[in-house]
Amino acid sequence: MTPQRNVSRRTWLKSAGVAGIAALAGCTGGDGGGDGGDGGDGGDGGDGGSTPTETMGDGGDGGSTPTETMGDGGDGGGGTPDVLVIIGYPQDGIQLFRDYYSQSDGNEEILIPDGLRDGALPGQVGNDMANVTGTAPAAGGPNQQAFSQQFQDEYGEGPGVFTSQSYDSVAIGILANAAAGENSGTAVRDQMRRIANPGGMEVGPQNFLEGVEAAANGEDVNYQGASSATNFDQNGDPASAAYAIWEFLGADEEGTETSEVQNFEGQNPDGQGPSADSGPGGFGRTISVGILLPETGNLASTGQPMIQAAEIPAILVNESDLDLEVDAQVEDTQTDPSAGVAAANSLVNAGVPFVCGSASSGVNVPVSQQAFIPNQVVGCSPSSTALSVTNLEDDDYIFRTAPSDRLQGRVMAQVAAERLGGSTAATLYVNNDYGQQLSERFSGVFADTFDGEVFAQIAYNQNESSYTSVVQEALTSGN
Repeated sequence: MTPQRNVSRRTWLKSAGVAGIAALAGCTGGDGGGDGGDGGDGGDGGDGGSTPTETMGDGGDGGSTPTETMGDGGDGGGGTPDVLVIIGYPQDGIQLFRDYYSQSDGNEEILIPDGLRDGALPGQVGNDMANVTGTAPAAGGPNQQAFSQQFQDEYGEGPGVFTSQSYDSVAIGILANAAAGENSGTAVRDQMRRIANPGGMEVGPQNFLEGVEAAANGEDVNYQGASSATNFDQNGDPASAAYAIWEFLGADEEGTETSEVQNFEGQNPDGQGPSADSGPGGFGRTISVGILLPETGNLASTGQPMIQAAEIPAILVNESDLDLEVDAQVEDTQTDPSAGVAAANSLVNAGVPFVCGSASSGVNVPVSQQAFIPNQVVGCSPSSTALSVTNLEDDDYIFRTAPSDRLQGRVMAQVAAERLGGSTAATLYVNNDYGQQLSERFSGVFADTFDGEVFAQIAYNQNESSYTSVVQEALTSGN
């Protein structure tokens, strides 16, 4: 980025290997929108498909942290489960899947969420992984194509995972600040739903500058995003979302392919919650936004395109003739909770009222609790999906443009039962909030809604040299 674009940032420290690829904590997924998309990892995407719109629930319980919970679902038989649900990240997934294929001929259907969507994984495992089906939040917004073109024009390549959600987060933050007319977290918070939810002038990437001008003039605007319609519900979560069903292309061809996209709506798809009635606006000022995403650590390679996407709305304003300027300050979470809190406090101390971030739920929750909420700073994560984010006591300062795993758990249960034909399942989940909560949500819906039986929910720790024992436990959990 050139200095005149007013994007201040730390120096890139690019990490190599799978640890940096598509490993967002509870959040990595493809951007395959209604037209299939490429998943951000080289897949060609599918046709998107058209399926009936489904209803997504509100809220969700965070749950406790048992190591293993036995399911009590339906009338499934014993032995090996029909479906093995694996929740985790690529750096552990390599060894876990190697251990699985060393013990199984691959007759089980395996279902994975976005955290394991890394097109390089089959080659690293040494298996085509043809029995694996994935789900992931998709970029199903009305203006996905306009965003993709902007990203291509700016960087000379297609957008990656959760880039559309990153763009939408900053675009909404700029619009809310322009409407508020001041760099105040509380004032920006009160404008979030006013500029994101209906009605008013419809604004998207294709007419973003006109939208900023209208917001600064005190006019009503309705931002329609690349990732979704970006209407916020009472929890600050998206009121609608799209999910992709995808598969790996195989060991010899890196990438994933989207086979279907399903759209889901909440009970109030237009959103709901507190909002200002009007905005004072104003020109001749600098809008301050923060970007708190991983530049280093395990998520460095995933974080880079997300940051690039988040910078585009600021670049558009700074290169325009508008009598406004955007100062976008980038801080690195290092994919670490402690470092993330320290970086968030740097933004707080700089007077930033709105932050796009953070990425992973393991970082986002402590950042929200220790930095954003007590200092009345708006946080809008583009990729933190854990149920615990919805349940934060946040005084309405925490939003996100990525859907909650409450919805993904239901999507996975439906895919397991209807698409994969499973009546029994076992889950292997990474031992953190993301893994446990998604496992519990899947298991509850699979049993209660689809009359399935979950033999066991089995936790595993990250960075282990072998996962043979937990894989064996899952494969024999019906005995």
